[in-house]
Amino acid sequence: MSERKAVKFYRSYWEVAMELNDKDRLAFYDAIMLRQFTGKESTLTGMAKFAYISQKHSIDAQVKGFEDKTKTTLQDPMQGGTQGPLVQVKEKEKVEYTIEERKLKFADTLKPFLELYGKEMLNEFYAYWTEHNPKGKKMRFEMEKAWGIERRLATWNKNVQERNKSKETEEPKELILARKLGLC
Repeated sequence: MSERKAVKFYRSYWEVAMELNDKDRLAFYDAIMLRQFTGKESTLTGMAKFAYISQKHSIDAQVKGFEDKTKTTLQDPMQGGTQGPLVQVKEKEKVEYTIEERKLKFADTLKPFLELYGKEMLNEFYAYWTEHNPKGKKMRFEMEKAWGIERRLATWNKNVQERNKSKETEEPKELILARKLGLC
């Protein structure tokens, strides 16, 4: 087994880490280094786990690149089952969250936009996009092929403003009815 001497530390790791408190940041950095130098996965919780999952693809790609290049494995052959490390990693990634947990995560993504768009609009946006399919497996936003929260909110806001503008310029329904009846 080859001993790994160095790893690439991407800017994305640092940017994600800067969003964490000191304790979670240290756990995140330790998990990256443990995976890169030993091939072992750390057991993380909370925001450190969330940060690690967001960078997992590039971390695993580096480990695989090293293993392919050196024709060795970083993972200790005495640990784990008979499956190779990539199969075991994929099984660990299969953490499924309930629809309520996913709704909470979606609501958290809206919080940075509260000041810009206001509570009422964000509540309407949330109610629309968290509607789930009849089986209750996926929400409306999860069924989209492309999803960018900033862009969706900007479009939603533009549409709300256009609807409000058209309501202001509309004639009252009573006046329209009176014209149809020939009363004015």
